[in-house]
Amino acid sequence: MGNIKLVDLSHPFGRGNPLWPSNGDFHIDRVQHMPMHYRLLQTFNDFHMHNSTHADSPSHVIPESPYTHELPLENYYGEAVCLDIPKTHWELITVEDIENAAKKVEGGIKEGDWVLICTGMNKRWGENDDYFAYSPGLSIEGAHWFVDHKVKGVGFDLQALDHILYTYAAEHGPGPYVPRIVEQYIKEFGHSPLEDFPEWEPVHEILLGNNVMGIENLGGDIEKVKGQRFMFCAFPLRWYMGDGTIVRAVAFIDEDKINKDVPDRVYKYGVY
Repeated sequence: MGNIKLVDLSHPFGRGNPLWPSNGDFHIDRVQHMPMHYRLLQTFNDFHMHNSTHADSPSHVIPESPYTHELPLENYYGEAVCLDIPKTHWELITVEDIENAAKKVEGGIKEGDWVLICTGMNKRWGENDDYFAYSPGLSIEGAHWFVDHKVKGVGFDLQALDHILYTYAAEHGPGPYVPRIVEQYIKEFGHSPLEDFPEWEPVHEILLGNNVMGIENLGGDIEKVKGQRFMFCAFPLRWYMGDGTIVRAVAFIDEDKINKDVPDRVYKYGVY
């Protein structure tokens, strides 16, 4: 194996981790505990799989499409590249961004690759407006680009595959779950976000509807592997008829290629 190192690209999960606007919290009970039983046994209640670092399955948005237990393990494993595409407040990840970042990675983007995108928002993972209310996201054109280039999957250090204004946190589906997002957009741009973001989760439908996997909320030490090519896995729980699952995303990378200037971060209370 040489100097191969495992790099964790996952956020922790559990009670108290940052929540997407409509998600309920984890409820965890200790049914056995050390003072009484000399064993620790915990049960999870109201367990939401679309939390922390997780992979969506096509059944999440496409009727009569594969569930988690029907997807082959190969979908969650393979060669990967991590693109360095810094983004902030409501910005879109464009085709030009993708192509320019891919030029800086060994071999560019090849058919069958996993493509991970590091925008820098992983550093703001927490219950704050930067990460959720003002989240950047992939453009529709960018989603089509990934389908056309036959990648295996796309992962983001963002709250969702879609820009927040394409979701029901704003004005789509049962939304708006966060009305202040709409109010702030009108204040900044003078019109409803529906004029600029008229579709409901189009990136979800484009990627998952074309058998391209999607991972949300990448984190951990993702900045250590940006600009690199490596082997990648993000294996799911074998959830029967699941619409998605929390994953442990991991990069296998030559230690000599890891970005040494990125300090290790200590996780505390949902924020690095």
